[in-house]
Amino acid sequence: MELNNETSKLTTRMRLGRRLRKLREREGLSLRQLSEQVGGYSHSYLGRVELGDQLPSEALVSSLDAYFNTDGVLSELLELVHDSSIPDYGRVVVSREADAVRIQVFTSSLIPGLLQTKEYAWELFRASLPGESEDGLNKFVAVRMKRKGIFERDDPPFYWAIMDEAALRRPMKSAALMAAQLRHILEVTESRHLTVQVLPFSGGAHPMLGGCLTLLTLLDGGTMAFVESFKSGETVELPKRVVELTQGFDIARSLALPEDESLDLIRKYLGEYEDEQDS
Repeated sequence: MELNNETSKLTTRMRLGRRLRKLREREGLSLRQLSEQVGGYSHSYLGRVELGDQLPSEALVSSLDAYFNTDGVLSELLELVHDSSIPDYGRVVVSREADAVRIQVFTSSLIPGLLQTKEYAWELFRASLPGESEDGLNKFVAVRMKRKGIFERDDPPFYWAIMDEAALRRPMKSAALMAAQLRHILEVTESRHLTVQVLPFSGGAHPMLGGCLTLLTLLDGGTMAFVESFKSGETVELPKRVVELTQGFDIARSLALPEDESLDLIRKYLGEYEDEQDS
């Protein structure tokens, strides 16, 4: 009973570390010996992973699965660790993201998550989670970057993002970071699957002020919505409410600049950040 109670309190990260330690001890290997077998990852790094103090990289876990011939078990545990870093209220939407044929997003003050660079996301998490450890921040960033893999599929979803001009105007740490972020947006919008529009300050008030909205169109034609505000969110599938939220998105889209003008505005801000960076 004591063992069961202890096990029930383990985090997914600790379970991954414990499984690795058992595999290593079963083979009679020290941490240094295991390090030599899986490509020279430092024994101290492996030790931190076993204790659950550090999240392993996907490359390390892949090497460990291959060495111990565990048929991807460690990789599956790592996937669970990544899933556990997503708030409960957002997990349903993130899990359905991969099934969507179209993703529509509105953000009021931030660059949409799937358009963020690693550096932008890291600074965003650092600012919004002041008590989080560096390793914890890296975990959140890794999950966000992994989600972007849907754009690399043979049949990526159509992605339509509308962001308030405030997202471009609000600097994140440095001009260099913002310049890199805006260059990234201009690069990804070269894909025919991605559309980005900016709702300018001149558009005035609109129904999406102060929040973020994601609309997922699924293979069966159904739509689910996700509304998020400060550290809270709501998944919406009730048809009447989804229609109301879709209407709000359509109004924001009608107030936004056309795509070409939106990209020109992004280039304008990029130039300002580059000038600030050079000064």
